[in-house]
Amino acid sequence: MRFPEFQGEWEKCKLGDYGKVVTGNTPPTKDIENYENGTYLWASPADLGRIKSISETKIMLSAKGFSTTRALPKGSVLITCIGSTIGKTGMATKEMSTNQQINSIVVNDNNDNEFVYYAIQSAFPRYLSSIAVQAVPIISKSSFELLPNQRPCLQEQKKIGKFLSLLDERIATQSKVIDKLQSLIKGIRNDMFGKLRKSIGFNAMISDVLCYEQPQPYIVENTEYTAEGIPVLTANKAFVLGYTSETNGIYDKGDCIIFDDFTLDCKYVDFPFKVKSSAIKILTAKNKELLRYTFEFLKYLDLSTEEHKRHYIAETQNQEFILPTEQIVKTIAHIFSTLSVRMETAVKQRNVFEKQKQYLLRQIFI
Repeated sequence: MRFPEFQGEWEKCKLGDYGKVVTGNTPPTKDIENYENGTYLWASPADLGRIKSISETKIMLSAKGFSTTRALPKGSVLITCIGSTIGKTGMATKEMSTNQQINSIVVNDNNDNEFVYYAIQSAFPRYLSSIAVQAVPIISKSSFELLPNQRPCLQEQKKIGKFLSLLDERIATQSKVIDKLQSLIKGIRNDMFGKLRKSIGFNAMISDVLCYEQPQPYIVENTEYTAEGIPVLTANKAFVLGYTSETNGIYDKGDCIIFDDFTLDCKYVDFPFKVKSSAIKILTAKNKELLRYTFEFLKYLDLSTEEHKRHYIAETQNQEFILPTEQIVKTIAHIFSTLSVRMETAVKQRNVFEKQKQYLLRQIFI
């Protein structure tokens, strides 16, 4: 896939041909002055991969600390080359530095930094297949510089880079919408249940509204619930392991809350599903009108905090619970159901943009 005004073969090159490769470093941690009141960006692998533009980092450096690092100019392309997140990328939005797990390319005038960012993103799955199997994956600076790539003329690089950047900007905007919705939902939840706790207080137990006896799966005839198939749930943060067309062992549509029995993370489920892990526990409501309300109250309790780690779901049966009037319950359930739909729509939209980007990366780059 190319813009119509460009023709001819792309040139074979190495990553080192795109510019100067810089491996980051860490200021001495024993000297607190290197980090105190920090204002300079200093990236670690945890700061890369979520969005393209690196405008903030988890750890900031003071002027003293920054002076001991290898400074990178705005527009440098950052790539994690050590550890489990190897291949994660980012781009500097201003002068900054990184730790030693990251190799960065200070792109020269013969190449477009936006193009270089996407060229590396596209090629990294191939690079990973050539890395020797080891406990901690690593690509040294010298090996990184020799990794093969291909590039068109500078004018085509700029057009490709600008085109894909517009899509990344849309993804970043959608991510901000999701972050704001998450903050809004959490704020409303805490305010609402905080006020209920003051006015009503705890007047029930969770076991009064949830059934702890595990339901039985069933065989279903029609599996056309989603385009992908039936979700398979397991014990992880996202809960979804994948999708299946299997018809055995399906749990009925909706009306339950699932828990990771180890961490007590929970998810409201309103779709048919299969379970892949014995750590997943399924709780149904004694009164279905209370289910959404109960889930939001459990999120308000934040059962997954360190205080509750390594507990089992059975231990939550005697957890104190606020059970207000039926009208209040319905109002709260409606509010959060509406917000949940808005959140799901926003996430689906971002997923569409991300799939479009991955498709374009596969079609544009050799």
